[in-house]
Amino acid sequence: MKSRLKGFAVNQPMNSDIATHLLSMYARDEEKRAELVAAGTLFDGYHPEMEAVHISNAQALEKIIDKIGGWPHAGLVEQEAADAAWVIAQHAISLPDFQRRALTLLKKTDVTAAQLAMLEDRILCFEGKPQKYGTQFDWDEHGQLSPKPIADINRVDELRKAAGLPPLASKIAEMRARSQSEGEKPPADSKKREKEFISWAKKVGWR
Repeated sequence: MKSRLKGFAVNQPMNSDIATHLLSMYARDEEKRAELVAAGTLFDGYHPEMEAVHISNAQALEKIIDKIGGWPHAGLVEQEAADAAWVIAQHAISLPDFQRRALTLLKKTDVTAAQLAMLEDRILCFEGKPQKYGTQFDWDEHGQLSPKPIADINRVDELRKAAGLPPLASKIAEMRARSQSEGEKPPADSKKREKEFISWAKKVGWR
């Protein structure tokens, strides 16, 4: 299966059990996502099978962190596995405390500014706050996939450039094209979807 570690280093030699484990978890995530996309069920809310993989992977990553006393950075596990660890943390949306811990640890490593920006934005959005970099998307009132609220829209492209991210307009176009290719559609009842999301966010501890 084609890796979605787009923009990150790939095909580097893995010589660590930790690296192998991280890459295996990433592959499990990719396989489940592809399976649900093919079935046309990935976008019907947060699919419980996808959530189960995300939680399992995050719990395993946290055990690795506790074992080694820090983040599995590129110097320890090579770049591709370090990038896989970041993806696992980015997807751990049912575990707020772990995502916040991951962000704190990542700030102490040589992770890219783009990875930090995306994780920081994700946490802010789930906390119900405006994001900084415009990396998090959802369906707007016009049925268009658009960035969630941004704290300073006038500076967002400046911040994105500093983080190594493309201009917001090009990212919007990319996200809309991708959602169309995968068959993602606006929710039939946006108010019901928002109510369900807030209920879920409270249940897992974001709100």
